[in-house]
Amino acid sequence: MTDDSRRVSMLLGLLFGLAGMGSSSAAIALPRMADDLGISVGMGAWTISLYVLMLAVTTALYGRISDLVGVRTPLLAGIGLMTAGAVGAALAPTFEVLLAARLFQGAGAAAIPTLGVAMLSAKYDGAVRGLALGRLAGMAAAISCLGPLAGGVVEALLGWRAVMALPILGVLVLPLIWRAMPTEGSGARLDVVGAVLVAATSAGMVLVIQSPSTGLTVTVTGVLLLLLGTPAVAAQVRRRPHGFLPLAVIRNGTVVRSALAASAVPAAWFALLIAAPAVLIGDGWEPWQVGLLLVPSAGVGLLTPRYAGPLMGRIGATRALAVAGVLGSLSLVVAAAGAWLTSGVVLGLTVVIVTVAFGLGQPALSAAVGDAVEPEVRGVALGVGTLFFLVGGSVGAAVVGGLGELLGMPASLLLLAAMPLLGLLALRPVLREVRPSASG
Repeated sequence: MTDDSRRVSMLLGLLFGLAGMGSSSAAIALPRMADDLGISVGMGAWTISLYVLMLAVTTALYGRISDLVGVRTPLLAGIGLMTAGAVGAALAPTFEVLLAARLFQGAGAAAIPTLGVAMLSAKYDGAVRGLALGRLAGMAAAISCLGPLAGGVVEALLGWRAVMALPILGVLVLPLIWRAMPTEGSGARLDVVGAVLVAATSAGMVLVIQSPSTGLTVTVTGVLLLLLGTPAVAAQVRRRPHGFLPLAVIRNGTVVRSALAASAVPAAWFALLIAAPAVLIGDGWEPWQVGLLLVPSAGVGLLTPRYAGPLMGRIGATRALAVAGVLGSLSLVVAAAGAWLTSGVVLGLTVVIVTVAFGLGQPALSAAVGDAVEPEVRGVALGVGTLFFLVGGSVGAAVVGGLGELLGMPASLLLLAAMPLLGLLALRPVLREVRPSASG
């Protein structure tokens, strides 16, 4: 790996990690925030679910915009929006205002994973690209894993509102990568209708899953968005085959199946970021103690890229995705046992396992999708892949937040553990088509 690719990938990973800290640090402060605002923890989990939802549904939008105008402008806009949302969340006088601020924060943070991966995929090739993507994922995972400790310490010293403001640190990184960001695109127009329809349909799915903790209104809204949005998206794709969701991308079996399989990894990741603090703080732990317990996972996150790149080189990106899915499922099963036993050691181990899965799965998805499409649609293809990836995270947060109170935390984690196995079934046709050397 060249010095330039190492520097750029680490800086982008740092930005990605700060965006992820918007969830991991906030999750540790969730019980105190819910108590302060007079709501249940299940209701408070909406601050995580909606953040991750917006992180998911706007990723494809940023990917498409980067194809049209380059990376610099949308990344600058995204970081600005993330910063404004973080400040708004910190100052929010009510839960409703907090949710609105978190929506803006998530919509801005979404620029980072998609555009970071697009930058590395455009700038580097072959083994250098694989190592760069792995380093980005590893750095992102490490910073996100430090989020609970940072959130716990900041919460103890300054309160939960200061925790909400932590992602504004991303502004400090922007000048360091300014010159590395591409500024050229195709100049084509954006399919705004397609973007809105995809966002609404994705939101409907998460609203349905989260509805057990919020009631009939949310359920009906989610069902309507799904029932109306799904055929509307299909019609828009037929009407504009080169629009927001290019037909060449969504008909690409490798892109769709890889993205579906990869979505199980962040589902496990975000579920554990909510479940572990909720269980342990409910047992009397302080937030900073929970954060300290998760520090070893940050070290694992930094080490994972050293092995993820060579592993992808040996077995291929799609097989690496399969391995990540198995690890994600294993982490949830072990976490269910840890929640039932109220064991900090077991829950800490699960976050280590899922960190390895994330550090392997995210670059494997990027490599599989990036190699499966033409360069002119690579940005939107990566955006679609990241959309599925992060919608999985929103689903994980929704299942734990929405069903955790209804079924109990162990049962909700076991239910979610089936998701990675379903992802493996989706990946089977692609696994049969590729050879281990086809790593990208």
